[in-house]
Amino acid sequence: MDGSKIRTLSGGANQSGLRDYNERLLLSMLQRNGPLPGSDLARMAGLSPQTVSVILRKLESDGLLARGALMRGKVGKPSVPMGLDPDGVFSFGLKLGRRSAELILMDFTGVIRAQRRITFFYPTPQNILTFLRDGLVALTEQMSVKDRARLCGIGIASPFELWNWHQLVGAPAATSQLWKELDLRAEIATFSDLPVFIVNDATAACRAEHVYGCGKEYRDYAYVFIAAFIGGGIVLNHSVFEGHQGNAGALGSLPSSGPSGESRQLIDIASLHVLEGRLVEAGLDPACLWQTPQDWSSVARYVEPWIGQAAQELAKASISICAVIDFETIMIDGAFPADVKRELVERTQRYLQTQDARGLVPPTIRAGEIGGKAREIGAACGPIFAQFLLNTNGGAF
Repeated sequence: MDGSKIRTLSGGANQSGLRDYNERLLLSMLQRNGPLPGSDLARMAGLSPQTVSVILRKLESDGLLARGALMRGKVGKPSVPMGLDPDGVFSFGLKLGRRSAELILMDFTGVIRAQRRITFFYPTPQNILTFLRDGLVALTEQMSVKDRARLCGIGIASPFELWNWHQLVGAPAATSQLWKELDLRAEIATFSDLPVFIVNDATAACRAEHVYGCGKEYRDYAYVFIAAFIGGGIVLNHSVFEGHQGNAGALGSLPSSGPSGESRQLIDIASLHVLEGRLVEAGLDPACLWQTPQDWSSVARYVEPWIGQAAQELAKASISICAVIDFETIMIDGAFPADVKRELVERTQRYLQTQDARGLVPPTIRAGEIGGKAREIGAACGPIFAQFLLNTNGGAF
């Protein structure tokens, strides 16, 4: 498929218009709980069985739901559970990082069907747009004609004000300024008619955890995602809260202090770029931090002190976060190996016990489940959530 044909993919899954409230409600319940019979959905949603039956038939006719196996053994007639049809909707998700970019094709149930990745020393608008355009062509070529008609959009997870971080990532100021002047939606519109949804990268990661990970177990919590830099997200009333400027949960900006009392932020201490810098100082190639599959065993002697310092700062930050809203848990995830995450979470919980928590109820510290691909999964979730699922928190996904 050549690039010009991408323009014909205008979101066939949404040809009947935006879903109404009750349709979104039932789709959200099925996404959250898995396949359920109509009787259970009616009871949970507070709707009549007749209303639910009509909606389910419509959603099945639209190709969004699929019937499960007949359920027997209960009193009354056997029931048929309905669940999300994985092929009912597809979306693209682009994670725009400071050291790498990844494009995924995701189905209605959050499963990654295909992906592409590039690494770089710093991102430029041209190489990202070229990567996206070529990636859309390559991933779309792998889809059937039927599945292409089910594409609903492109989600993009990008750091907040990417142009302000050029000194830390080593990019020329002039290159970073190009990002400030770039109209990303307009540029993408030159090669794709799919709707574009842009979100802060850490907020996207939080959304992925909340929709597909263990986040659904909690009503209100704070989420920390550690990558080249550190960011976060806030969940209130079972929904990711984006904030007035789309930058809620900017936990990397929490204030701290250095050894001599100098002003610093959490981002200066607990981000992976700090570990990267230590490897460079030791004459080692930091590329191992960004390669997949991830294996940091060769640089373990440098990883260990970074974990200790990051855990202490995360413990302090956890107390500060809970001084504003009494979150029951602080969830930590990131672009690092599972053993590093496990040790970081355990040590943060341990350091939390030594913090001055007068007047507060200290939260539990828990590891996120999604891992390094949380940002691209959260990005791909954006178009799906905006068009098919229920938002319970005014303006948040």
